[in-house]
Amino acid sequence: MADLSRQKQVGGINTAKIKREFSGWMIILPAIVLFAFFIWVPLAQVIRLSLYYTQDLTIVKFVGLRNFIDVFKGPDFIPAVENTFMYTLWSLILGFSIPIIIAMFLNEVVHFKGLFRVGAYLPNVVPGLATVIMWTYMFGSGSNGVANIVLHDVFGIGPITWLSNPHLVIPLIVLTMTWKGAGATALIYLAGLQGINPELYEASAIDGAGIWKRIWHITFPNIYNLGRTLLIIQIISVFQILYEPLVMTNGGPNDASISLMLLVYNYAFVNMDFAKASAVSFIIAAVLIILTGLYMKLTKRKDM
Repeated sequence: MADLSRQKQVGGINTAKIKREFSGWMIILPAIVLFAFFIWVPLAQVIRLSLYYTQDLTIVKFVGLRNFIDVFKGPDFIPAVENTFMYTLWSLILGFSIPIIIAMFLNEVVHFKGLFRVGAYLPNVVPGLATVIMWTYMFGSGSNGVANIVLHDVFGIGPITWLSNPHLVIPLIVLTMTWKGAGATALIYLAGLQGINPELYEASAIDGAGIWKRIWHITFPNIYNLGRTLLIIQIISVFQILYEPLVMTNGGPNDASISLMLLVYNYAFVNMDFAKASAVSFIIAAVLIILTGLYMKLTKRKDM
């Protein structure tokens, strides 16, 4: 035993531990390289480009923070920031709650389970651009819009300017996003729900707990960690919303649906000002890092 211990311990160094750690680093090294290549290197290039004046993609001269100042003074920046947070807020109201409700329904259904699960996931199979175009026709402002046709034929209501209404446009775009992504998220929640011990529900039912108390005291606590992870992923995803407002409204009416990512698109591919586009991209990354850090700190404090 003493000889074996001396073989593993050379000069006070645990060789077996070093071999294990080296093997672990070799396993994750490709992922680290890919992450650095696709995340950190582009981020560094964005930061560098935001500090220069450019003509197309050609760097002309160093201007420091001038691009950021020009972006802040631009007429579209404040509406883009406000709308992006409104997209996030509406996604928490619609996009976060609806998948949980769908998952609970799928978990309780007895007959045709496979059919309901396929039906819930089916919108996620539809290409994103096709989904946006379909819902654009659904909310067409004229008499040819599907929603207006139904309202006129069934209820006798005149045409509504859905996407041309600045008060309705963001909730409708978020509804489009929710229709596409809620089913896939619901299946993730469903996996979490099926991992809950059924004896907990049986014991609570014997104690006289109603359905709402069982949901509040058993279901929600058991999917809390899963919901917390999906929440921050959803915030990061919605904060980068682009092609929905681009295709459905092009940021209108009067910048009522423009987002920060759409502002990046306009700077880069409409104005061909890649320096200002990089400045806005860096602002988005900084805001997301701050929100994620704040969220993790608050939830960690709650866990303690």
